[in-house]
Amino acid sequence: MKILDENVKSRTGLVSIVGRPNAGKSTLLNWLLGEKIAIVSHKANATRKRVNAIVMHGEDQVVLVDTPGIHQREKLLNQFMLEEALKAIGDCDLILFLAPITDSTKDYEHFLELSKKPHFLLLTKSDEVSNGAILESITKYQKFSDKFLELIPVSTKRGIDREYILKTIVKYLPVSPHLYNPEDLTTEHLRDIYREFIREAIFDGTSDEIPYESDVVIDKVEEIFDDNKIDKIHATIIVEKENQKAMLIGKNGSGLKRIGQNAREKIEELIKKKIYLQLFVSVKRGWSKDKKSLEQFGYIF
Repeated sequence: MKILDENVKSRTGLVSIVGRPNAGKSTLLNWLLGEKIAIVSHKANATRKRVNAIVMHGEDQVVLVDTPGIHQREKLLNQFMLEEALKAIGDCDLILFLAPITDSTKDYEHFLELSKKPHFLLLTKSDEVSNGAILESITKYQKFSDKFLELIPVSTKRGIDREYILKTIVKYLPVSPHLYNPEDLTTEHLRDIYREFIREAIFDGTSDEIPYESDVVIDKVEEIFDDNKIDKIHATIIVEKENQKAMLIGKNGSGLKRIGQNAREKIEELIKKKIYLQLFVSVKRGWSKDKKSLEQFGYIF
């Protein structure tokens, strides 16, 4: 039996954010954290790995875990992504299941087959519909009222009370010492966040095929502790085909320049410092279908 220090008054726990691809999981994590650390894209399956964000609510600590979308595992990389989501479901104290407000209940019913963990049902993207449609969606989920702890319509654009959501989450977390330093925003290394921001820029600026068959390797980071000098980041974008490399680079390097500028702005906003970002492009045929290659990129099965 675990014995807690009687002096510990704080509540702390792992809270996994779960749902189908494009349900708004990464957007919610960034919004609750108050900082952008997770990749956001209108294209599905942008998130490939779990990302932890440390959110303090008074003395209580909420460790949010962003996850890849729950989806069919057609390819090897998709299998890894699904396993990441399932591990996050198994390891957490509480789940936030995100259901876009216009969805049917099918994905939620599938989730109920996967897990019996205590969870909130958050109806996302409620800014896209009328109040009447929100009430209709709430009614649709009432038949599952014995399954969820709370049902909350959520809109990061409308600014539905962030404090209310965090306060409600904390009520269901165990009394426990903090898991991480309260001053930290995330357990991720900065190199990993840089990698994700570059991937996000690829998702923003390229065709449907390239984002899913590309990845990023951070080759070198020269971190300079001098406000008058800039950090230097050297990274390589990996693609599967020569024509993808040509499309990424663009005429006279215009495509790569656009991706680099997009990624650089995201990184500078996070670290509050100017950087120099140098990007290369390399072809590694079939990397996303090869287990050894995937593991070299950090997708450990």
